Amino acid sequence: MLPRGRPRALGAAALLLLLLLLGFFQFGGDLEYGRPRGAAALDGAPPADPGGHNRSDCVQPRPLAPKCELLHVAIVCAGHNSSRDVVTLVKSILFYRKNPLHLHLVTDAVARSILEMLFHTWMVPAVRVSFYDADELKPQVSWIPNKHYSGLYGLMKLVLPGTLPLDLARVIVLDTDVTFASDIAELWALFAHFSDEQVIGLVENQSDWYLGNLWRNHRPWPALGRGFNTGVILLRLDRLRQVGWEQMWRLTATRELLTLPATSLADQDIFNAVIKEHPGLVRPLPCVWNVQLSDHTLAEGCYSEASDLKVIHWNSPKKLRVKNKHVGFFRNLYLTFLEYDGNLLRRELFGCPSLPHPGAEQWQRALAQLDGEDACSEFRQQQLTVHRVHVTFLPHEPPPPRPLDVTLVAQLSMDRLQMLEALCRHWPGPMSLALYLTDAEAQQFLRFVEASAVLSARQDVAYHVVYREGPLYPINQLRNVALAQALTPYVFLSDIDFLPAYSLYDYLRASIEQLELGGRRKAALVVPAFETLHYRFSFPRSKAEVLASLDAGALYTFRYHEWPRGHAPTDYARWREAQAPYRVQWAADYEPYVVVPRDCPRYDPRFVGFGWNKVAHIVELDAQEYELLVLPEAFTIHLPHAPSLDLSRFRSSPTYRDCLQALKDEFHQDLSRHYGAAALKYLTALQQPRSPGA
Repeated sequence: MLPRGRPRALGAAALLLLLLLLGFFQFGGDLEYGRPRGAAALDGAPPADPGGHNRSDCVQPRPLAPKCELLHVAIVCAGHNSSRDVVTLVKSILFYRKNPLHLHLVTDAVARSILEMLFHTWMVPAVRVSFYDADELKPQVSWIPNKHYSGLYGLMKLVLPGTLPLDLARVIVLDTDVTFASDIAELWALFAHFSDEQVIGLVENQSDWYLGNLWRNHRPWPALGRGFNTGVILLRLDRLRQVGWEQMWRLTATRELLTLPATSLADQDIFNAVIKEHPGLVRPLPCVWNVQLSDHTLAEGCYSEASDLKVIHWNSPKKLRVKNKHVGFFRNLYLTFLEYDGNLLRRELFGCPSLPHPGAEQWQRALAQLDGEDACSEFRQQQLTVHRVHVTFLPHEPPPPRPLDVTLVAQLSMDRLQMLEALCRHWPGPMSLALYLTDAEAQQFLRFVEASAVLSARQDVAYHVVYREGPLYPINQLRNVALAQALTPYVFLSDIDFLPAYSLYDYLRASIEQLELGGRRKAALVVPAFETLHYRFSFPRSKAEVLASLDAGALYTFRYHEWPRGHAPTDYARWREAQAPYRVQWAADYEPYVVVPRDCPRYDPRFVGFGWNKVAHIVELDAQEYELLVLPEAFTIHLPHAPSLDLSRFRSSPTYRDCLQALKDEFHQDLSRHYGAAALKYLTALQQPRSPGA
């Protein structure tokens, strides 16, 4: 059934207001207009002073990279949670950027699967993305003992000069837990201030960690003064290769590990040990380019003097829960981008020619051909909308390979979240669920799952966020996303407001084996659908209890009162007595819930909103000669809920119904072109005007 929509996330105006306030925010520093009093000149590399400081300005002039210069950014990312962090980081970069970007992402297989789909569907102009396999880099750093929570991935920035393309001379390297509050081109422009010897640009570490006085027997790696933080790095890759960077850091790490048991801060310890030995390699950067909110941060000394901040770094394991008297301000900045509508970042860079995103030209031509006077233009535009897709939004463990396994596939929006816990109790097997959400709603969903003992315990449920855009609910696009991400040989195509029988998962697997569906036999197993009109009722544990509830009027065959044609071919009278699966014939408007192989035909994405979205899919299955076999012990029950917005529009708007009829007519024409004479039975049956099914 169709979920209802929610309002759009935080608007651009509210974001701009917050970010304007950021420019005037002051924690007590004595500021002149646009520059703190007493700020030193940018030029010149300040040495570490006796007090342990690598002195650098808190502000600097605002040079920018040349217009349209391509900026290169490298990020190491692994796993589901880190992938979400990358999205927030990239949003903050895109919000301010005025230059084309090339993102170089070093990822594991999980992060690549997520981010490849995300950037492909995001279609941001003037953004290229290249992926590098982190597993191939592990042997280069696996010999280094590391206590940091980032594990091996926290050491991979060391090998970037040998990993990134040899013709790439400069790159900005970022941790996933940083947030930009300025144009990244300003950071890129600081390469121009490097001396001929300098190869690494870093901000001083804003804690006393490397001074070794945080606790008794604290023994950090060697560093120049307070050392440097590697959450934001400028790398002159060409020069690093010339000076033999790989041999340099390996020799230093090998030597230090003779007396130190492991790195505590991953790559940062080794970078600092190398800089301690070769101080001329480093270019200290202004502190505002890496304001560090660690557990023992001294960052207030930076931001209390700065006229504006550039990059916020959540480098505590506690992240947003770090203890800091000003953390509320920084958290609001982060949350602004976390919940910001990423669709608004699909903006062109005027005056900067760039290669179009694959598929973007065809998509733009199709949009340009839409007739604004067409009463159904809303439907046409929704069909053409390319939604951002974030697969496996939460941590997910793929099910072990089983030849007869079944994944429940469904879709939902925010107002159906309450169904998830009950569904998990009824279906113990894997699930693939597509959620239609705004960016802000996606974060609410994340908190909802984290707060639920039932949901957070299920690692075999894959949640795929499809970001909201457009006025109509793209139900079949959502179903296709969930279906494409299913990993088992078979799928149960359901809807979120149905609860399957407690025993259905095991029964389906046994039925697949019994019917020998693993060979060439093409079959769709029909799960009979029922409904209750009561919000509270005792869920039947067996077919006998279903029959008793039917006889007592506590259950009905699904949509018996409104749309009996949709499920009448299931032949409920026969099901009452059946002891074995039985075959039924396709009939017009039939829309059962079925179990099919994962490689079954996809849903027709032209059907958006309410009406005919499942009916068209069953037509396609029948046209491809799938047998329809009703299972005698299977059942699923629909729970009552308020009508969806699209259903309300269908009932109240003649134009809506006319547009749906136009989509059906187009579907008929495509059937005829694709199946020729075999499509005649569908054309004859479907040309009779009726109310559409779901």
